[in-house]
Amino acid sequence: METILEQIRDFADQAHGAQTRKYTPDRYIVHPVRVMQMCREYTSDVTMLAAALLHDVLEDTPVTAQALYQFLLTMMDETQAGRTLQLVLDLTDIYTKKNYPRWSRPQRKKQEAKRLATALPDAQTIKYADIMDNCAEIVIQDRDFAGTFLRECKLILDQMEEGNPVLRGKAIVLVNAALAQL
Repeated sequence: METILEQIRDFADQAHGAQTRKYTPDRYIVHPVRVMQMCREYTSDVTMLAAALLHDVLEDTPVTAQALYQFLLTMMDETQAGRTLQLVLDLTDIYTKKNYPRWSRPQRKKQEAKRLATALPDAQTIKYADIMDNCAEIVIQDRDFAGTFLRECKLILDQMEEGNPVLRGKAIVLVNAALAQL
């Protein structure tokens, strides 16, 4: 399993290329790795851990779903590759400014939260970890935008109830604590 996760991490790192985290000079891959590590505290399911590493690839890179699936087939059977891809698809924003240019940010985020409420439970668990990792930086690095972002996270957490309950509880506590700091 470790070899598979290392290969997937390397693929995600290459896909993200020269991207860095928004508020730090860190290579982008540090974020998906931290998300995967948080998930690993609750599961050893390779498809879920792989999806945690890949959760932003379709949204933030030129990699297509078909190319990702073909890559996954080089190290997983069809069932595992398909499940990993489905989790990544569940985690890929649909209601983006590019796809819905006339919608306001609140409209898009509200629809995205509704969509995520129907995502697979394992995708929701990954999203909890994603929110936790993103919240850690935003309050320190961008207090002006933090309130908007944290309220969006709260909206998502209020609607996504099917993932790991312990991790969801931790995410809720973290978001509420971060909001209280503002």
